[in-house]
Amino acid sequence: MGRGKIEIKRIENTTNRQVTFSKRRAGIIKKAKELTVLCDAHVSLILFSSTQKLFEYCSPTTTMKKMIDRYQQVTGTNLWDSHYESMQKEFNKLKEKNERLRKSIRQRIGEDLDELNHSELCGLEQNLSEALKKIRLTLENKIKRQIDTSRKKIRLADDPRNKGFRELQEEINCSFDGSEDNYESMMVIRNSDAQPCPVRVQHSHPNLHERGYGCHDLSLG
Repeated sequence: MGRGKIEIKRIENTTNRQVTFSKRRAGIIKKAKELTVLCDAHVSLILFSSTQKLFEYCSPTTTMKKMIDRYQQVTGTNLWDSHYESMQKEFNKLKEKNERLRKSIRQRIGEDLDELNHSELCGLEQNLSEALKKIRLTLENKIKRQIDTSRKKIRLADDPRNKGFRELQEEINCSFDGSEDNYESMMVIRNSDAQPCPVRVQHSHPNLHERGYGCHDLSLG
């Protein structure tokens, strides 16, 4: 028995509709390939499923753009006119918006005020007053943070442990002239608990002999 005639109407079942689309899409693309090979034809297909998924085919001897350009030339239509008009309208809207913003900026710095009426001037004054308050508040907060940072630095500088360590470190630094021949090694270990700092120096340095230091480790507390 032959297949019964299928009524051409929309398939209501979503699953069945998707299956039918997949099968028939494969069939029409197959026919397009056969036309390209058998008849040396230029074929292009553009398909969108009900889920807006794109499927396309174009003969290997051409491109989709060439096919569209050829279609416009033969039919005397321009597919880009409507798109260009839409872009031009969007550009004009953005241009007007940009001009309004520039005008608002000029008015906030005291320019182009003659065009404003009394209520608009009052509103502009109110907006500037509120902006000035925010600026002053931000500035005060920044100054307070800078003052707090400076106070912390001053407290650290006044710490007796830090002060004594710096004085002793300067005294040791003054005992060396920076030459590699004048010392073997020197290491100063410092931490927040102010633990003893071992320093190893060379016994042959004259300044250290004068101060009574020999060739041994010094423990700086």
